[in-house]
Amino acid sequence: MTDRPAEPAKETKRPRDVAQLLAALVEEEGLGIGDRLPPEVELARRLGIGRSTVREALRQWESLGIITRNKGGGTRIVAEVSTRSLHLPLTVQIEADSLSRMLAVRRPLEIEAVRIATRVADEAARRKIMLRMLELMEVYEAGEDWRPADRLFHAAIHDATGNPLFAKVIHQIHRAFHDLYDAPFDQPQLGASTIPAHRPLAEAIAAGDEDRAVAIISGILSDVDEAAIQIARGLHAG
Repeated sequence: MTDRPAEPAKETKRPRDVAQLLAALVEEEGLGIGDRLPPEVELARRLGIGRSTVREALRQWESLGIITRNKGGGTRIVAEVSTRSLHLPLTVQIEADSLSRMLAVRRPLEIEAVRIATRVADEAARRKIMLRMLELMEVYEAGEDWRPADRLFHAAIHDATGNPLFAKVIHQIHRAFHDLYDAPFDQPQLGASTIPAHRPLAEAIAAGDEDRAVAIISGILSDVDEAAIQIARGLHAG
């Protein structure tokens, strides 16, 4: 590897900025799947940031399935971290791949949670789901940030299953992604077009209509995935 002088120390605050620095280094060195990253101390020196910042960024990359870390084997790249086009920013491709993996894991969990909630939710749980839906609609229609209300709505569905693992696992998936990316593709409202569909979803669950509820949540998740793909393609074309 080329041994270049360290950049002046400048701590980067945003996780995305650190990801950009790491991604640029990977690209510059021509590293690919199976290759080993330099040790943390060398990364910190070359990137001009603190070792603890590097360690946190690597932890987040590991949680997103970009790298694996083993004491004996070092840190290896296990997912593509390279440009597919001269016009496609490296971090955009990383975000697209990471979001796609997150959605792929989230999909069966969310669908099963809706399925079970529709079957077993008691009257109190159904009322709570409807209440959270109305709160979500109010915030969304007011043009405000609907994401906290959306999380509460889905949490009500998870609670209605009677299985706390749904909420725990899905929360861990979301946290892994959002710890690194405050807003995928700089789109803090990614998935906004799906919010109106949350009303019929809540109504189907409250009515015990399992087939309709599953069809709606499947459509919501597909629309979010498609929105992310379209944004990535648009940035690629630009």
